[in-house]
Amino acid sequence: MKLYYSPGACSLSPHIALRESGLAFELVRTSTKTHQLEDGTDFYTINPKGSVPVLEIANGERLTEGPAIVQYIADQVPQKQLAPANGTMARYRLQEWLNFITSELHKSFSPLFKPGTLPETKEQFKAQITKRLQWVDSQLAGKAFLLGDTFSVADAYLYTVVNWTKPVGIPTDELPDLLAFMARVGARPAVVEALKAEGLV
Repeated sequence: MKLYYSPGACSLSPHIALRESGLAFELVRTSTKTHQLEDGTDFYTINPKGSVPVLEIANGERLTEGPAIVQYIADQVPQKQLAPANGTMARYRLQEWLNFITSELHKSFSPLFKPGTLPETKEQFKAQITKRLQWVDSQLAGKAFLLGDTFSVADAYLYTVVNWTKPVGIPTDELPDLLAFMARVGARPAVVEALKAEGLV
């Protein structure tokens, strides 16, 4: 398999999932600014939407959109318990978290990374993200991970997105359960390997 990624972008989530899975894969670095691969290939020929991540599987098919990709990865190695079994209520809880992270958190960060966003608009989005992170913090109280005691692909996604708070100036000091979660996930060997491979540590 090939994972098209950009360092520190949302593609870090499936990158972590792949390392947790133990499956063989190749990383293909992509620039989100130039939309080119390192060899000069136009990334729009890989993904017409122009965004990472993209997972290319053995038969040449390409899968886009992080929440779909991480569930695909998890389902290749059910014994690793990266996602609950399909059809169970626990699986729908996982999808509930993936949808929340992608629509309510991930997308709210987008204006903060755009140079042309007005300062007052940025402050509105920061306030919105802070409120949502406070809710996430409350949901993590007494739990090691989002679904309980077992690490899942939703945890990899939340970890990836919360990592963006520092560069955009959103404080998380008053979110103890979220901070403990970040430390717990950040210490996992697969996460450390992914961060090193992307040059983030």
